[in-house]
Amino acid sequence: MTSDSPIETLLRLMAVLRDPERGCAWDQVQTLETLAPYTLEEAYEVVDAIERGDLADLQGELGDLLLQVVFQARVAEEAGSFAFDDVVRTICDKLIRRHPHVFEADGSPLADGPERLSLAQLDANWTASKAAERSEKTGRSEHAGGDLLGSVAKALPALTRAEKISRNAARHGFDWPDAASVIAKIREEVDEVADALGRDDPDHLAEEIGDLLFAVVNLARHSGIDPEHSLKKGNVKFERRFHAMAAFIAEDGASLDEADLPAMEAAWQRVKRSEA
Repeated sequence: MTSDSPIETLLRLMAVLRDPERGCAWDQVQTLETLAPYTLEEAYEVVDAIERGDLADLQGELGDLLLQVVFQARVAEEAGSFAFDDVVRTICDKLIRRHPHVFEADGSPLADGPERLSLAQLDANWTASKAAERSEKTGRSEHAGGDLLGSVAKALPALTRAEKISRNAARHGFDWPDAASVIAKIREEVDEVADALGRDDPDHLAEEIGDLLFAVVNLARHSGIDPEHSLKKGNVKFERRFHAMAAFIAEDGASLDEADLPAMEAAWQRVKRSEA
């Protein structure tokens, strides 16, 4: 009977799976590069469980995501780079360093309790702390040839990355004054997309559509809306209405493949009226 803690058990199991003689052939051949897509997939599944409100499923998905951390730390340890404990120490140090209003430098709580700062102050302090850490890593200030937009991860979904880039640009004062101003920009971008449609230049059209999407992301940001989450809800709505449209068409004795566009549009409007 082992007295290991759950995390110690997980680390031991991972070590066995990677063992050249006793381990699993699939686990043995994995690298940081081959594991990267699984990490993204597991992170998305965690978010999906949260959005569905399925806490039982969330427990399992968080375990799958934790496995990716343990797996990659094991691969790095075998390469002589770092181990799981180093990962944990690094995040603990970062939490202490980025919360000087809560912790002493040694990680103990402030004797007089946390300093009560506004969310805006906390956000500004967090951003300044990240910028200082990046400057220390690169040996240069962000304002002196570094990344002025805060090194937003390129692997993020495009909508999420656009929101973060524009938010960081806004911290430098480069922003629309309000949501209404973004609406005007969206109309301008729509006109440019319409103009591009009249040309035989797919690359230019793609560029203009990208500008339009970027402007819409900024509208979401100014409105306090997460664009990625908003589009997910839009996807779900479309899927629900599409299947309901097909059901209405079937009630009329036809199939979706047999229906023409006017019939589909009529069924689509029926779905919208039924939801209203």
